[in-house]
Amino acid sequence: MEGHSTYQPKSKVARWFESRLPLVGLVHSSAIAYPVPKNLNYFWTFGAILTLMLVVQILSGVVLAMHYTAYAPVSFARVEHIMRDVDFGWLIRYIHANGASMFFIAVYIHMFRGMYYGSYKAPREVLWILGVIIYLLMMATAFMGYVLPWGQMSYWGATVITNLFSAIPIVGETIVQWLWGGYSVGDPTLNRFFSLHYLLPFMIAGVVILHIWALHHVGQNNPDGIDVKSVAKDTVPFTPYATIKDVFAMVVFLLFFSWFIFYAPNYMGHPDNYIPANPLSTPAHIVPEWYFLPFYAILRSIPDKLGGVICMFGAIAVLAFLPWLDTSRVRSAKYRPLFRQFFWIFSIVAVGLGYLGSQPAEGGYVIASRIFTAYYFVHFLVILPLLGFIEKPKPLPASIADAVLAKNGGAGGATVVAGASAPQTKG
Repeated sequence: MEGHSTYQPKSKVARWFESRLPLVGLVHSSAIAYPVPKNLNYFWTFGAILTLMLVVQILSGVVLAMHYTAYAPVSFARVEHIMRDVDFGWLIRYIHANGASMFFIAVYIHMFRGMYYGSYKAPREVLWILGVIIYLLMMATAFMGYVLPWGQMSYWGATVITNLFSAIPIVGETIVQWLWGGYSVGDPTLNRFFSLHYLLPFMIAGVVILHIWALHHVGQNNPDGIDVKSVAKDTVPFTPYATIKDVFAMVVFLLFFSWFIFYAPNYMGHPDNYIPANPLSTPAHIVPEWYFLPFYAILRSIPDKLGGVICMFGAIAVLAFLPWLDTSRVRSAKYRPLFRQFFWIFSIVAVGLGYLGSQPAEGGYVIASRIFTAYYFVHFLVILPLLGFIEKPKPLPASIADAVLAKNGGAGGATVVAGASAPQTKG
């Protein structure tokens, strides 16, 4: 469902350039003439918000890197130098630190929207897998960035997470020493993490380009999860319709972002990270950033170290197989009443795991973590495959136009029965 550009260069120079590098035509077909379903809601604006946040993080990170020194004895002091002595350094650092949390808030909404409306189903499997790769790269980048201030939680968080690789049989200890560049987290570790933290955002940008390319090739999903039958009736041009909606959503999100920057800049951080790293003093309660907490809870819920590591990484890897684990032919939860109930249970479990990950690994918290971890995997490996066989979906609208008319009280048109009689194989 790629847009066909109607761009015609006016001047001789423009025609000469377009015949050799049709860059303006590409932009026109991708961001102006590109057809989007006319029933998209505001959850579809988070792709644009995430693109904005990626640019914000890269630009603020480049400026911070100009003043930062990846040398363990001075790294903590250099961060304080940025905060106190560099012109607007406090603002740039708060933008970058809170921008990471905003990035993850937006990506979690983006992911849960995709799961609710079935945006991972054929023909968008590759699009979804590229999204999971972006998510993994984001997690790696955020973890390494959290180490750079070289505070107590930075140091001990790096120690705990890198130690997980020691659970790998035979080669685990060797891998850990290679990551550390020695026999403990220290200056070589900090240098390596800084280099990778600077590099990975540009890798993310590259995969984002592939993600957008894949999206434009198969076309966008929509809240009704039905294919475009007629470009003229079911779609509208990306500009101005989607553009205006995206710009409005970005402004609202930036207002939300700005509130944290100016009124609660340390709300999502940890106070122990304002204490310089001390290898001789372990914090009473080591916790990662909030966006890692669900997986941290899964890790701690398993009594065996190797089993915990496998479950933690498996909880992320299982997302890549979602297009094949969900056996239903109907995409949107709007027409899947059973799936919708299980989706909201899963959402509560995911948030609950985040809460449990922030609590001490003792007593009832461990028991609850094990129950929630079990449900997390049962949802993907048992419930979703079975729902496709036992669930009776609601009738689907015949087209996007009919769905829009029905929503607005017009003549909705005919419907078709969802399920085996209405396979959906095209984007």
